[in-house]
Amino acid sequence: MIRQLLALSLLISAASATFSQKPKPKPLLPEYDFVIIGAGSAGSVLANRLSEVSQWNILVLEAGDEEESMSVLRLSNVPLMASSLYGSSFDWGYQTKPNRNRTSGYCLAMTDQKCNWPRGKVVGGTSVINYMIYSRGTRYDFDEWERLGNPGWAYRDVLPYFMKSEKCGLTEIYDARFHGRGGYLDVSHVPYNSPLIEPFIRSGYEFGYRMTDYNGAGGLGFSPVQANLRDGARFSANRAFLKPIRVRNNLSLVTKAHVMKILINPTTRRATHVRFAHGGSIHTIRARYEIILSAGTLNSPQILMLSGIGPGDHLESHGISVFEDLPVGLNLRDHVSMGALTFVVNDTVTIKENRLKSISLWSFFELIKYYGLGQGSFTAPGGAVALAFIHTDSFLKNIPPPIDYPDIELVLGAGALTGDESGYLRRELGLSEQFDREVFGRAKGKVDAFSIVPVLMRPKSRGRVSLASRDPFQPPVLEPNYYESHEDLLTMVRGIKSAIKVAYSGPFRRFNTQLYNVPFPGCRHLRFGSDEYWLCAARRVSTTLGHFTSTCKMGPRDRGGVVDPRLRVYGIKGLRVVDASVMPEIIAGHTCAPAYMIAEKAADMIKEDYRVRILTHLG
Repeated sequence: MIRQLLALSLLISAASATFSQKPKPKPLLPEYDFVIIGAGSAGSVLANRLSEVSQWNILVLEAGDEEESMSVLRLSNVPLMASSLYGSSFDWGYQTKPNRNRTSGYCLAMTDQKCNWPRGKVVGGTSVINYMIYSRGTRYDFDEWERLGNPGWAYRDVLPYFMKSEKCGLTEIYDARFHGRGGYLDVSHVPYNSPLIEPFIRSGYEFGYRMTDYNGAGGLGFSPVQANLRDGARFSANRAFLKPIRVRNNLSLVTKAHVMKILINPTTRRATHVRFAHGGSIHTIRARYEIILSAGTLNSPQILMLSGIGPGDHLESHGISVFEDLPVGLNLRDHVSMGALTFVVNDTVTIKENRLKSISLWSFFELIKYYGLGQGSFTAPGGAVALAFIHTDSFLKNIPPPIDYPDIELVLGAGALTGDESGYLRRELGLSEQFDREVFGRAKGKVDAFSIVPVLMRPKSRGRVSLASRDPFQPPVLEPNYYESHEDLLTMVRGIKSAIKVAYSGPFRRFNTQLYNVPFPGCRHLRFGSDEYWLCAARRVSTTLGHFTSTCKMGPRDRGGVVDPRLRVYGIKGLRVVDASVMPEIIAGHTCAPAYMIAEKAADMIKEDYRVRILTHLG
């Protein structure tokens, strides 16, 4: 019965969805003013802002399908179902190269010791499959970008672009000076008022941290989640930036278009054409002004290298002619996390899969609340309901932090792996069935539990994206090199201990919170809860939030830059990179919001660069 109710509710939701009418596909032209590769978070913004200039003809190429294509049920819009999208047609399904070294490896508890790295392959990109959390980073992050040789990227410069995108609907604590109200992108608190939020935030006060707007003036503090939701449903880059403007006559979007390479004139050293596969044929389209690469941190460097732009020796080893020797793919950064930290409670205050699926009055009302009112537990983004940004050394010592800047983020999840009976979360994290069975099997569906996920904010370890071959249809080689710097591992251990400290704080005592203490395989020879044990555990469960950055680093060329501060690729005319890959350093926050900001700023820079031509057209 409950399945029929769920299906019926989803069908009603789909039938009443207020998406703009999709225009009929336009015939491909041989030439466009701008060709944008990728319709993800950044590409959607660029398509919107550049097509504001009616004299420009814009083509967007997207490797995936439309956001609505998965099924009429539109499960991608249900925030709680985020983990179910892993491995779907919306996901590239990338996995990392394994590092099986038992003392220096990572992802050792994952299937085949490979980390799962979900990436959106759909109009809207990863914003269609992520956890929807809206977090910008701090002023220190962007001021550092400027200090690293990128004028115009300090916090004072980028804040207006964050605000330009935003349509703020926050109702709880927030600082109005830092939020916009006239943008396309909805930002709201999660409608689900989990009973765990209040003790989580009160625990911060116990340790000297205030409740704060983490997108406002401060860097440290505890807060309810701010997310890209509208009426309790996912609000992706596609829904925000593309759907409202798809009817523009000067904008063409081609889906299922797999870009193979960018063609460069060897004499003029100008990027001139994009070659891509679509509909069983190979097409080559010319860009009159520019080609803009917005394929994301993993695919943008792959396309550059396939086109002859990258580390010279690496390209030559694959038989690719080198147009420009640049350190493409060499500065990969990510926020590694430990997603298996679980706390058992003595009350029904957590999200459990069997409770949602049960035939009960409670589950029926949860469906009604979500599909009728946009409220209830289905609105929790992957179960995440609150965040804390902390400085772990001072947090553990109960002393004031030396600087208003976090080294760890704690993400409060209203559920845990003990409640993941279907295995959606396990599969997204990449945990092997054997590990899940040995650690969580006896508790599956039998206990109420929540999670606090420690996330490493400013890793010193650097990974790499490289080519497996010159075949554009073969996935890139992904090497995270998590914990290559031992300092990162020590910080993660402090993060784990900080999460435990929060869970055992006074405000949580009414739930008799207990750390789930089944030891991880491979770490059983160590005393559970010791620093040595957590060092071992972090190497086994090395999970990602998908915050990949910096593979096409912005900065001076003599300091490892791939693009200049106007995001133009060094040595090649008519080619820019506009996505999270240009970040010179990863920020202490989530990366979707900065990707929107980067594209907003890039659109203005492009308009500035072609102002004379715009005036000529207008004249």
